[in-house]
Amino acid sequence: MPARDGTGPMGYGPMTGRGMGPCRSGYGRLAGRRYFSTQETLSELKEEERDLEADLAVVRERITILQG
Repeated sequence: MPARDGTGPMGYGPMTGRGMGPCRSGYGRLAGRRYFSTQETLSELKEEERDLEADLAVVRERITILQG
């Protein structure tokens, strides 16, 4: 949270980032969520999956570069 003012990254609100900050728990940004409908939960999980796949692609690319 850039300004530590509760607005989250880019002002979108708390728990809207990649779960990399001090509020991160073992479940990343999905922790602390409660009482969501099935559709909202599914949407959140799909978004999290896309984010994780993008992060994994970056890691794999860096590994490839370092291995030469």
